[in-house]
Amino acid sequence: MAVFAPPISLSHGLKLQGSSLWMDATRPQALSFVSHAHGDHFARHKRIICSPPTARLIGHRVSRAALEPHPYREPFDLDHLRLELRSAGHMLGSSQLLIESGGRRIVYTGDFKLRPSLTAEPAEILPCDTLVMECTFGKPHYRFPDRAAVVQKLVAFIERAIEERQVPVLFAYQMGKGPEIAKLLNGLGYAVAVAPQMHAVIEHYRELGVRFPRCEVMNGGNYYGKVLMLPPYLRRAPMMARLPRRRTAMLTGWAMDGDVLQRYGVDEAIPLSDHADFDELVDYVRQAGPSQIFTLHGPPEFAAHLRSLGYRAEHLEPRSQLHLWDD
Repeated sequence: MAVFAPPISLSHGLKLQGSSLWMDATRPQALSFVSHAHGDHFARHKRIICSPPTARLIGHRVSRAALEPHPYREPFDLDHLRLELRSAGHMLGSSQLLIESGGRRIVYTGDFKLRPSLTAEPAEILPCDTLVMECTFGKPHYRFPDRAAVVQKLVAFIERAIEERQVPVLFAYQMGKGPEIAKLLNGLGYAVAVAPQMHAVIEHYRELGVRFPRCEVMNGGNYYGKVLMLPPYLRRAPMMARLPRRRTAMLTGWAMDGDVLQRYGVDEAIPLSDHADFDELVDYVRQAGPSQIFTLHGPPEFAAHLRSLGYRAEHLEPRSQLHLWDD
Protein backbone atom coordinates (compact mmCIF):
# COMPACT_ATOMS: atom_id res chain seq x y z
CA MET A 1 0.00 0.00 0.00
CA ALA A 2 1.23 3.50 -0.86
CA VAL A 3 -0.23 6.64 0.67
CA PHE A 4 -0.10 10.37 0.39
CA ALA A 5 1.06 11.52 3.83
CA PRO A 6 1.22 13.40 6.06
CA PRO A 7 -2.35 14.67 5.87
CA ILE A 8 -2.24 17.56 3.41
CA SER A 9 -4.10 20.72 2.59
CA LEU A 10 -5.13 20.64 -1.05
CA SER A 11 -4.49 24.36 -1.31
CA HIS A 12 -0.79 23.57 -0.96
CA GLY A 13 -0.54 20.59 -3.31
CA LEU A 14 -0.24 16.81 -3.00
CA LYS A 15 2.71 14.79 -1.76
CA LEU A 16 3.41 11.13 -2.42
CA GLN A 17 4.38 9.25 0.74
CA GLY A 18 7.79 7.59 0.66
CA SER A 19 8.99 9.91 -2.08
CA SER A 20 10.32 13.45 -2.43
CA LEU A 21 7.65 14.18 -5.04
CA TRP A 22 5.09 16.95 -4.67
CA MET A 23 2.50 17.71 -7.37
CA ASP A 24 1.42 21.28 -8.15
CA ALA A 25 2.59 22.46 -4.74
CA THR A 26 1.84 26.15 -4.22
CA ARG A 27 4.32 26.62 -1.38
CA PRO A 28 8.05 26.28 -2.08
CA GLN A 29 9.26 22.67 -1.86
CA ALA A 30 12.50 20.86 -2.56
CA LEU A 31 10.88 19.15 -5.58
CA SER A 32 7.53 19.50 -7.29
CA PHE A 33 5.92 18.41 -10.51
CA VAL A 34 4.26 21.43 -12.15
CA SER A 35 1.44 20.45 -14.47
CA HIS A 36 1.19 23.77 -16.32
CA ALA A 37 2.15 27.43 -16.22
CA HIS A 38 -0.87 28.98 -14.47
CA GLY A 39 0.38 30.84 -11.42
CA ASP A 40 -1.83 28.98 -8.93
CA HIS A 41 -0.08 25.69 -9.73
CA PHE A 42 3.54 26.43 -8.90
CA ALA A 43 5.85 28.23 -6.51
CA ARG A 44 9.58 28.92 -6.27
CA HIS A 45 10.58 25.30 -5.74
CA LYS A 46 14.23 24.28 -5.69
CA ARG A 47 13.56 21.71 -8.42
CA ILE A 48 10.67 21.67 -10.88
CA ILE A 49 9.66 18.75 -13.10
CA CYS A 50 7.57 19.89 -16.05
CA SER A 51 7.25 19.81 -19.84
CA PRO A 52 9.63 21.89 -22.01
CA PRO A 53 6.93 24.48 -22.94
CA THR A 54 5.95 24.86 -19.29
CA ALA A 55 9.60 25.36 -18.37
CA ARG A 56 9.76 28.15 -20.94
CA LEU A 57 6.55 29.82 -19.77
CA ILE A 58 7.43 29.81 -16.06
CA GLY A 59 11.20 30.19 -16.37
CA HIS A 60 11.18 33.99 -16.05
CA ARG A 61 9.10 33.74 -12.85
CA VAL A 62 11.11 31.05 -11.01
CA SER A 63 14.62 32.06 -12.06
CA ARG A 64 16.27 30.45 -9.04
CA ALA A 65 14.64 27.06 -9.57
CA ALA A 66 16.36 24.14 -11.25
CA LEU A 67 13.96 23.46 -14.10
CA GLU A 68 13.95 19.83 -15.22
CA PRO A 69 11.94 19.64 -18.45
CA HIS A 70 10.87 16.21 -19.68
CA PRO A 71 9.26 15.65 -23.10
CA TYR A 72 5.99 13.80 -23.26
CA ARG A 73 6.10 9.98 -23.33
CA GLU A 74 9.77 9.74 -22.26
CA PRO A 75 9.92 7.83 -18.92
CA PHE A 76 12.42 8.76 -16.21
CA ASP A 77 13.16 7.58 -12.68
CA LEU A 78 12.74 9.38 -9.37
CA ASP A 79 13.39 7.61 -6.09
CA HIS A 80 11.71 4.19 -6.54
CA LEU A 81 9.21 5.55 -9.08
CA ARG A 82 9.00 5.54 -12.86
CA LEU A 83 7.48 8.83 -14.04
CA GLU A 84 6.18 9.95 -17.39
CA LEU A 85 4.54 13.18 -18.57
CA ARG A 86 1.56 13.01 -20.92
CA SER A 87 -0.36 15.85 -22.54
CA ALA A 88 -3.40 17.25 -20.72
CA GLY A 89 -4.96 19.52 -23.38
CA HIS A 90 -5.50 22.34 -20.86
CA MET A 91 -3.02 24.85 -22.34
CA LEU A 92 0.29 24.83 -24.18
CA GLY A 93 2.64 22.46 -22.35
CA SER A 94 0.08 21.21 -19.81
CA SER A 95 0.86 17.74 -18.51
CA GLN A 96 -0.59 14.83 -16.65
CA LEU A 97 1.76 12.75 -14.52
CA LEU A 98 1.87 8.96 -14.81
CA ILE A 99 3.48 7.32 -11.75
CA GLU A 100 4.41 3.63 -11.89
CA SER A 101 5.63 1.56 -8.95
CA GLY A 102 5.44 -2.15 -8.30
CA GLY A 103 3.44 -2.78 -11.45
CA ARG A 104 0.67 -0.34 -10.47
CA ARG A 105 -0.21 2.95 -12.15
CA ILE A 106 -1.30 6.27 -10.62
CA VAL A 107 -2.38 9.14 -12.86
CA TYR A 108 -2.56 12.72 -11.63
CA THR A 109 -4.41 14.68 -14.32
CA GLY A 110 -3.89 18.25 -13.13
CA ASP A 111 -6.22 20.55 -15.08
CA PHE A 112 -7.20 18.94 -18.37
CA LYS A 113 -9.54 19.22 -21.35
CA LEU A 114 -10.43 16.58 -23.94
CA ARG A 115 -11.86 18.97 -26.55
CA PRO A 116 -9.49 19.95 -29.39
CA SER A 117 -7.36 23.06 -28.93
CA LEU A 118 -5.65 25.43 -31.36
CA THR A 119 -2.66 25.98 -29.06
CA ALA A 120 -2.47 23.00 -26.68
CA GLU A 121 -1.28 19.50 -27.43
CA PRO A 122 -4.16 16.94 -27.66
CA ALA A 123 -4.96 15.32 -24.33
CA GLU A 124 -4.39 11.63 -23.72
CA ILE A 125 -6.56 9.36 -21.58
CA LEU A 126 -4.32 7.11 -19.49
CA PRO A 127 -5.45 3.68 -18.25
CA CYS A 128 -4.54 3.39 -14.58
CA ASP A 129 -5.23 1.72 -11.25
CA THR A 130 -5.66 4.97 -9.31
CA LEU A 131 -6.86 8.23 -10.81
CA VAL A 132 -6.40 11.57 -9.04
CA MET A 133 -8.38 14.01 -11.16
CA GLU A 134 -9.44 17.63 -11.13
CA CYS A 135 -13.22 18.10 -11.43
CA THR A 136 -13.74 21.87 -11.65
CA PHE A 137 -16.94 21.56 -13.70
CA GLY A 138 -18.18 18.38 -12.06
CA LYS A 139 -21.90 19.24 -11.98
CA PRO A 140 -24.30 18.10 -14.75
CA HIS A 141 -25.32 21.59 -15.85
CA TYR A 142 -21.72 22.23 -16.91
CA ARG A 143 -22.18 20.59 -20.29
CA PHE A 144 -20.59 23.04 -22.70
CA PRO A 145 -22.26 23.65 -26.07
CA ASP A 146 -20.76 22.34 -29.29
CA ARG A 147 -17.65 24.31 -30.25
CA ALA A 148 -19.17 25.49 -33.54
CA ALA A 149 -22.15 26.95 -31.69
CA VAL A 150 -19.89 28.73 -29.20
CA VAL A 151 -17.75 30.20 -32.00
CA GLN A 152 -20.92 31.35 -33.75
CA LYS A 153 -22.03 33.11 -30.56
CA LEU A 154 -18.61 34.77 -30.24
CA VAL A 155 -18.69 35.99 -33.84
CA ALA A 156 -22.24 37.32 -33.42
CA PHE A 157 -21.13 39.27 -30.35
CA ILE A 158 -18.18 40.81 -32.23
CA GLU A 159 -20.18 41.63 -35.35
CA ARG A 160 -22.96 43.29 -33.37
CA ALA A 161 -20.46 45.50 -31.56
CA ILE A 162 -18.75 46.51 -34.81
CA GLU A 163 -22.07 47.25 -36.53
CA GLU A 164 -23.07 49.50 -33.61
CA ARG A 165 -19.69 51.32 -33.73
CA GLN A 166 -18.63 49.79 -30.44
CA VAL A 167 -15.33 48.16 -29.59
CA PRO A 168 -15.74 44.44 -28.78
CA VAL A 169 -13.79 43.70 -25.59
CA LEU A 170 -13.18 40.10 -24.54
CA PHE A 171 -11.96 39.09 -21.10
CA ALA A 172 -9.93 35.85 -20.87
CA TYR A 173 -7.02 34.64 -18.81
CA GLN A 174 -3.75 35.87 -20.29
CA MET A 175 -2.11 32.44 -20.08
CA GLY A 176 -3.80 29.60 -21.96
CA LYS A 177 -7.28 30.74 -22.91
CA GLY A 178 -6.24 34.23 -24.08
CA PRO A 179 -3.73 33.03 -26.69
CA GLU A 180 -6.14 30.29 -27.79
CA ILE A 181 -8.92 32.80 -28.50
CA ALA A 182 -6.52 35.25 -30.14
CA LYS A 183 -5.44 32.51 -32.55
CA LEU A 184 -9.05 31.52 -33.18
CA LEU A 185 -9.98 35.11 -34.03
CA ASN A 186 -6.95 35.53 -36.30
CA GLY A 187 -8.09 32.42 -38.16
CA LEU A 188 -11.53 34.00 -38.62
CA GLY A 189 -9.97 37.12 -40.11
CA TYR A 190 -10.17 39.48 -37.13
CA ALA A 191 -7.35 41.78 -36.08
CA VAL A 192 -6.74 41.47 -32.34
CA ALA A 193 -5.14 43.92 -29.91
CA VAL A 194 -4.24 42.54 -26.50
CA ALA A 195 -3.20 44.01 -23.18
CA PRO A 196 0.59 44.18 -22.65
CA GLN A 197 0.43 41.41 -20.05
CA MET A 198 -1.23 39.07 -22.54
CA HIS A 199 1.04 40.14 -25.38
CA ALA A 200 4.11 39.10 -23.36
CA VAL A 201 2.61 35.60 -23.06
CA ILE A 202 1.77 35.50 -26.76
CA GLU A 203 5.38 36.33 -27.58
CA HIS A 204 6.43 33.22 -25.64
CA TYR A 205 3.85 31.20 -27.57
CA ARG A 206 5.27 32.55 -30.84
CA GLU A 207 8.76 31.49 -29.82
CA LEU A 208 7.36 28.03 -29.07
CA GLY A 209 6.01 27.78 -32.61
CA VAL A 210 2.42 29.07 -32.37
CA ARG A 211 1.56 31.60 -35.11
CA PHE A 212 -0.52 34.75 -34.54
CA PRO A 213 -0.61 36.66 -37.85
CA ARG A 214 -2.74 39.63 -36.71
CA CYS A 215 -2.17 40.13 -33.02
CA GLU A 216 -0.67 43.34 -31.64
CA VAL A 217 -0.22 44.99 -28.27
CA MET A 218 -2.69 47.67 -27.17
CA ASN A 219 -1.06 51.09 -27.59
CA GLY A 220 -3.82 53.62 -26.89
CA GLY A 221 -4.78 54.04 -30.56
CA ASN A 222 -8.04 53.75 -32.43
CA TYR A 223 -9.46 50.28 -31.83
CA TYR A 224 -12.64 50.46 -33.89
CA GLY A 225 -12.82 47.49 -36.23
CA LYS A 226 -10.51 45.43 -33.97
CA VAL A 227 -11.17 43.01 -31.14
CA LEU A 228 -9.60 43.84 -27.78
CA MET A 229 -8.57 41.12 -25.33
CA LEU A 230 -7.68 41.69 -21.70
CA PRO A 231 -7.26 39.51 -18.59
CA PRO A 232 -10.33 39.65 -16.31
CA TYR A 233 -8.60 41.60 -13.54
CA LEU A 234 -8.43 44.64 -15.88
CA ARG A 235 -12.23 44.89 -16.20
CA ARG A 236 -12.22 48.10 -14.12
CA ALA A 237 -8.81 49.42 -15.14
CA PRO A 238 -8.42 53.06 -16.26
CA MET A 239 -7.91 51.92 -19.86
CA MET A 240 -11.54 50.78 -19.91
CA ALA A 241 -12.72 54.29 -19.10
CA ARG A 242 -11.01 55.46 -22.29
CA LEU A 243 -13.35 53.22 -24.29
CA PRO A 244 -16.76 54.81 -23.76
CA ARG A 245 -18.28 52.92 -26.70
CA ARG A 246 -17.54 49.31 -25.87
CA ARG A 247 -19.33 46.00 -25.54
CA THR A 248 -17.85 43.47 -23.14
CA ALA A 249 -17.90 39.68 -22.89
CA MET A 250 -16.38 37.24 -20.41
CA LEU A 251 -15.10 33.98 -21.89
CA THR A 252 -15.55 31.36 -19.19
CA GLY A 253 -17.06 28.00 -18.40
CA TRP A 254 -18.94 29.73 -15.57
CA ALA A 255 -21.11 31.26 -18.31
CA MET A 256 -23.37 28.24 -17.73
CA ASP A 257 -24.39 29.81 -14.38
CA GLY A 258 -27.40 32.08 -14.26
CA ASP A 259 -25.74 34.94 -12.33
CA VAL A 260 -22.61 35.28 -14.45
CA LEU A 261 -23.41 38.70 -15.98
CA GLN A 262 -23.94 40.26 -12.57
CA ARG A 263 -20.91 38.45 -11.15
CA TYR A 264 -18.51 39.83 -13.74
CA GLY A 265 -20.28 43.06 -14.72
CA VAL A 266 -20.19 42.37 -18.47
CA ASP A 267 -22.69 42.57 -21.32
CA GLU A 268 -22.40 38.92 -22.32
CA ALA A 269 -20.82 35.66 -21.15
CA ILE A 270 -19.67 33.01 -23.61
CA PRO A 271 -19.00 29.42 -22.42
CA LEU A 272 -15.41 29.02 -23.57
CA SER A 273 -13.32 27.06 -21.08
CA ASP A 274 -9.95 25.34 -20.99
CA HIS A 275 -11.25 22.74 -18.49
CA ALA A 276 -13.11 19.49 -19.08
CA ASP A 277 -16.88 19.76 -18.80
CA PHE A 278 -19.07 17.25 -16.93
CA ASP A 279 -19.31 14.76 -19.79
CA GLU A 280 -15.57 14.88 -20.47
CA LEU A 281 -14.83 14.13 -16.82
CA VAL A 282 -17.04 11.05 -16.97
CA ASP A 283 -15.57 10.01 -20.34
CA TYR A 284 -12.06 10.15 -18.90
CA VAL A 285 -13.02 7.87 -16.03
CA ARG A 286 -14.78 5.38 -18.29
CA GLN A 287 -11.85 5.11 -20.69
CA ALA A 288 -9.13 5.10 -18.01
CA GLY A 289 -10.86 2.28 -16.09
CA PRO A 290 -9.40 2.97 -12.62
CA SER A 291 -10.28 0.85 -9.62
CA GLN A 292 -9.90 3.86 -7.33
CA ILE A 293 -10.65 7.55 -7.98
CA PHE A 294 -9.94 10.69 -6.00
CA THR A 295 -11.44 13.99 -7.16
CA LEU A 296 -10.28 17.46 -6.22
CA HIS A 297 -10.71 21.17 -7.07
CA GLY A 298 -14.41 20.80 -7.76
CA PRO A 299 -17.77 19.80 -6.28
CA PRO A 300 -17.97 16.74 -3.98
CA GLU A 301 -21.10 15.74 -5.90
CA PHE A 302 -18.97 14.54 -8.80
CA ALA A 303 -17.41 11.77 -6.70
CA ALA A 304 -20.93 10.84 -5.56
CA HIS A 305 -22.00 10.65 -9.22
CA LEU A 306 -19.09 8.32 -9.97
CA ARG A 307 -20.11 6.11 -7.05
CA SER A 308 -23.62 5.93 -8.53
CA LEU A 309 -22.00 4.59 -11.71
CA GLY A 310 -20.27 1.85 -9.71
CA TYR A 311 -16.83 3.40 -9.21
CA ARG A 312 -14.94 3.60 -5.96
CA ALA A 313 -14.60 7.36 -5.71
CA GLU A 314 -13.84 9.85 -2.95
CA HIS A 315 -13.63 13.63 -3.01
CA LEU A 316 -10.57 15.13 -1.37
CA GLU A 317 -11.17 17.96 1.05
CA PRO A 318 -8.44 19.99 2.78
CA ARG A 319 -6.43 17.82 5.18
CA SER A 320 -7.44 14.65 3.30
CA GLN A 321 -5.07 11.69 3.30
CA LEU A 322 -4.91 9.50 0.23
CA HIS A 323 -4.69 5.74 0.62
CA LEU A 324 -3.57 4.45 -2.75
CA TRP A 325 -3.88 0.83 -3.83
CA ASP A 326 -5.64 -0.08 -0.57
CA ASP A 327 -7.94 -2.98 -1.49
